[in-house]
Amino acid sequence: MKRNITCADNYEAQKLASLIYIKEDNEIFIKGILEIIENEIIISLKDKSAHSILFKDKSQAESFADFIQSVIEETNRITTTLVVEDVVEITKE
Repeated sequence: MKRNITCADNYEAQKLASLIYIKEDNEIFIKGILEIIENEIIISLKDKSAHSILFKDKSQAESFADFIQSVIEETNRITTTLVVEDVVEITKE
């Protein structure tokens, strides 16, 4: 399953892609979603840090949260991420 998520700009897209970085054992760094505020999502990482990501609008933030939830719950896993300008293409299986 593939989803294109539009961020506020290229910087936010690069940040999002790096935060869902796939390690050698195919785990992601995102541990959970702490809060969604309009077009911003606060995520917690496995290193216990928290980061903010700005999306184009509220619907993009909600779309990402919905898409990534099954990965956080370990039902699915991320296979690839690709950044093109302000869009992150995320593929999961």
